[in-house]
Parts: sequence; structure tokens; C-alpha cells
Amino acid sequence: MTPRQTPPARSGGQPHVLYVRFHPVEYSVGHSAERAAEAPSGAPRTGPGPGRAPGIGPGPGIDADTYEGLLALLTEVTPVVEAIPPDAALADVAGALRYFDRDAAGLAEIVRVRALARYGVDCSVGVAANPLLARMAAAQDARSAVRTVPGDPDAVAAFLADKPPTALPGVGQATARALHSYGLDSAARIAAVPLPTLRRILGPATARRVHDWARGIDPVPVTPNAPARSMGAEHRFGHDELDPERRCRALLTLADRLGSRLRTSGQVARVLTLTVRYADRSTTTRSRTLAEPTAHTPTLTATAYALHAALGLQRARVRSLALRAEGLTAADQASHQLTFDPADDKARRIEAAVDRARARFGDRAVRPAGGFDTP
Repeated sequence: MTPRQTPPARSGGQPHVLYVRFHPVEYSVGHSAERAAEAPSGAPRTGPGPGRAPGIGPGPGIDADTYEGLLALLTEVTPVVEAIPPDAALADVAGALRYFDRDAAGLAEIVRVRALARYGVDCSVGVAANPLLARMAAAQDARSAVRTVPGDPDAVAAFLADKPPTALPGVGQATARALHSYGLDSAARIAAVPLPTLRRILGPATARRVHDWARGIDPVPVTPNAPARSMGAEHRFGHDELDPERRCRALLTLADRLGSRLRTSGQVARVLTLTVRYADRSTTTRSRTLAEPTAHTPTLTATAYALHAALGLQRARVRSLALRAEGLTAADQASHQLTFDPADDKARRIEAAVDRARARFGDRAVRPAGGFDTP
């Protein structure tokens, strides 16, 4: 079979798209009861309670080699696999249903078993007729499982009916607030509003997309790709973090760590991606292309702050933040716009001095005053 793009998908039709989110697991004993007690209600537990047998809990993030192996595992089922770093992928199994003599949910179970057996990784899999519905099915709850949205339009409408606007992938907090101000607090109400009315609220382009999403329509195909070369860093809070100032401190720490690693490896990034993971294990991901490929920490920090601010998070219970530098290329092959700004020149000289100090005395020798003191 030759990799291809799936045709534009509507809300109906036989489920054939898998959205797979991988969850590393670890077997733990000992302090698990204390760790589980610290987790808030509804949050994933990190181990068994007192007096219970050893169990499985969420492990650390997936490293790049494991992620590539998991993508290869998916290609054993179908060649139409779209990587969504750092821990997810889309797969169109329409061409594999007859070959394996299973439906899409059955193929999803095969993927789960193989991922756990080979890599110690479990996964949540959403199965639906298009990527939008598959993503939403996978995000329904925190348990690793296979969840299917039936293909008939009535079932799709019932699945979407009571979903809030933010449950639609691509709808951020700012758009949701605009919809809420007009009483449009569910997908069913958004779908029922005439498109011209929605255009006056959101603007033409956004209105069209949101109107389609609320009806379960997603014209974007699954596009086979390879994971872009990337480098990431993650900060996990000790509790659900509500304070935006502490989230910004975490972003400063991550940007500093990422910039240092990029410069040490002689690379620069073209794109910076922020992933916010919430208490219910749902995530929001936003990316921004940098003005020029860079490893300059102040630029990475400013971009991270801008991505965070654009989300408009209010009273969000944030479990972790991750920054990923993507589109990496060798620093000696990238161009840099010269500037006559003495402040920029001074910042880069200080950055070079910090790198030399860290190379000699260790990474903790110098750190941002506003950041967290990470081990």
C-alpha cells in the first residue's frame, strides 16, 4: 500500500480514523499511597492505595526514540499515519479493515496491546469517521481505553450535543468566551445558529470552521508525515496550578533549559510549541513560527509567554507545561538578522558567558532569577 491522504471527511460514514494518545506507565510500590492521596479528585493516580497490590500509574513523558517506535508500530497496521508530537498520532485504517478482517475499534485494540507489550506504553484511542471526532472521543475521560463514535449522523449529533465549545479541538478560551456571551455554551446550540449570525460574532473564517466542528464536520484529511526533528522540555507542577505567575515562572525555566540544550547541540529552532496539560489529562497545544531560526533564550521565553497569554486561561487547573522546539537545523546553516541594538548584543554576550559557566560548573551554576530551581 502507498501512503495517501484521506478524502475530506464529513460527520457521517463508517468509523475509520484513529486518534491515538500514548500514556507511558510505570509499575510502582512503596510511596504510591502518599502520592495517590496528593492527587486531586478526578486526576490520574500514580499508584495503588494502601494495602493494595502493585499497580500501574502514569509515567514520565515519551522520549523521541520511543515515540518513533510507536509510530512505526502504527505503520504495521496502516501506512496512513500522521505524527502529532510529542505523544499522539492520527491513523486512517480504511484500507486495513478488510485486510485484518476487523473493524476500526478492533484495530485500535491491536495497537494498544502491541504498544503495551513492546514499549510499556498504554494509549487512549478515539475511533470515528474523521480526525475531529476521533480526537474528541479520545479525550472523553482520563482512562486509557478505546472509544468509538458511531458513523450515523444522529449518533454524531448526540455525541456532540452537550459538549462545551472548548471541547472542540481548535476552539480556545477567547473564542469560547465570545460564544458564551451570546448563550452559545454547547455544540448543539452552535450548530443550530445560522452561519451568518455566527459570522457576526466570530468573523467569517472562524465562524465557518466552528460551525462545521459543532456539526462534526472535519474536511482536514489524515496526512502521512514523519515527525519533525524536535527537542522538548516539560515542567510538572506538584499540584494543579491555578496561578498564572507560577506558570510563567515554569515557562521561563523551560525556555532557558531548551535554549541551553539547543546551543550546546549547535542547533536552532524554527517553531516553538506549547502544550498545556490539565487536571483531567486533556491538553491544549499551540505553535508559533519564529521570525528567524534561533536558540536565543530571550526570544524563546517571549514566544512562550505570548503563546500562554493567547490561551486566555482563567481558573484553569494546569498539571504540566511543555515546550518543544521544532524544525531544528544546524546553527551554522541558519541566517541571523544583524541588529545595531546594543541591548541585544549584550544579551547574547551574557548568554555565551552563561553557557561557558554551565559547561565548566554544571547546569545549575547559573539559572534565571525568576525561574524554578530544578534538579
